[in-house]
Amino acid sequence: VQLQASGGGLVQAGGSLRLSCVASGRTFRGYHMGWFRQAPGKEREGVSCISGESRAYYIDSVKGRFTISRDNAKNTLYLQMSSLKPEDTAVYYCNALRFDDLDPINYWGQGTQVTVSS
Repeated sequence: VQLQASGGGLVQAGGSLRLSCVASGRTFRGYHMGWFRQAPGKEREGVSCISGESRAYYIDSVKGRFTISRDNAKNTLYLQMSSLKPEDTAVYYCNALRFDDLDPINYWGQGTQVTVSS
């Protein structure tokens, strides 16, 4: 599967952005999907993920501010980000995960830059 992320940009603190990630292929529903981010000088961290049945999970720092969703008919993953903070500044990557028997297989998009000014 190939992933194409978009929607990043520059926004003031307190603002909102919506990230999108379009996946190629016809088996989108079968993938667990997620958003990761990597800030300068820091390791990549998982932000949120969603199962094929749309069960969603979030890290504590974004709970109540970010909403992950997916449209399986459009092969698209979203991340609605609200009440953005400067510490949310990072390159955001979408991820698709499937299992080959018990072996995890990850696919990554190219990343989209989110910059939150104070």
